[in-house]
Amino acid sequence: MQRVIVNMQNFIFSDAIRRALREDGDFNVTAVDDTQQVVEQCMLLTANIVLMEVTGYTPWKLEERLKIRDELRRSVPDCKIVLIVDEKAEKNVAKQVKQAKQDGLIDFFVYGSTSSSYLTALLDTL
Repeated sequence: MQRVIVNMQNFIFSDAIRRALREDGDFNVTAVDDTQQVVEQCMLLTANIVLMEVTGYTPWKLEERLKIRDELRRSVPDCKIVLIVDEKAEKNVAKQVKQAKQDGLIDFFVYGSTSSSYLTALLDTL
């Protein structure tokens, strides 16, 4: 069973992802509302995957997510970093996230329009 930490701006979105992962896959999912607690929870639960939303607003900006990634690489090096971005509402941010993947800064990214079954399948392969 993979341990996943989900950190999203919107609780409804976070809850929907958490439910989908639990129903469609073999995941132990914990939602973390406070971005300051992401690393701590990943360490505490020895998370395999952290799924974080990226927007154009603090504290969900890409730069801030990459700071969390840096901390995770030091404290939970095997934890995979997956970013989710709304490619329609956040076109420029989506381009930046895609570039972060191309540059090897993150393990994977998904668009907000991705189906829950695809997201589950993707995370199951990490």
